Amino acid sequence: MRTLIAITVILLTGLGQAYAVPADNGIWQKGNLFYQQKQYDSAAFYYEQLAAQKPRNADIYYNLGNTYYRLNKVALAILNYERTLKMNPDHRQAKENLMLAQERISNRIHGSEPIFFIRWWDSITRPGLATVWSIIALVTFSLFVLLFYLRRYSGAYSGRVPVQLLGILAFVFCLLLILSISAANNSTSDSTAVVMQNDAPLMNKELKGKPLLLIPEGTTVNIRTEREGWLEISLPDGRTGWVKQNLVSRI
Repeated sequence: MRTLIAITVILLTGLGQAYAVPADNGIWQKGNLFYQQKQYDSAAFYYEQLAAQKPRNADIYYNLGNTYYRLNKVALAILNYERTLKMNPDHRQAKENLMLAQERISNRIHGSEPIFFIRWWDSITRPGLATVWSIIALVTFSLFVLLFYLRRYSGAYSGRVPVQLLGILAFVFCLLLILSISAANNSTSDSTAVVMQNDAPLMNKELKGKPLLLIPEGTTVNIRTEREGWLEISLPDGRTGWVKQNLVSRI
């Protein structure tokens, strides 16, 4: 019974969803009003307040991205569009606006296309699928428990439930559990970041000498390791190096 409860808790970790901001939320209304009046600095102030209160809400980050885009703060716009897509990968407007914001990056570093297996794995473990895999896994596990009970304790069904079927269900459940946990981890992972300063120096592992290159503001990078105020990152084109931690903001 304890094992069953533990597995159920693991499954339910993938069920959390970001809720829309209530229309009567005062801070939300003020932010929207200032945005409509093109007072973007004031709109950003209220949206940032709301984001601090509701850090798992994609709509707030999307509005923040639009606001900073209007203010021509490219790095902040990209950061908030990326945060929107982290919580809601199917947000079409955020995808389109992110592409527009990235076109404003001077000397943009273009990424290389990942191999098909990585693209496939990323597509089936994206954060938006955590709930789907969790529900299917829970249904599969429930069916396995039911059939196992019938085979072991019900004389009428003991010979009618093939052990091979139980094995298949157990395998499928384990696979779904892996997918669910991976998607849930992706939704909370902070292994990606956006460079917030233009011409941020990328250093070698000794952190000495001339920079390997200067990273344009707004570049999205992957964080590999960190040490004493420095982050080892990989750039969109696959190059790696070290950058000061205070020059990037985690997505």
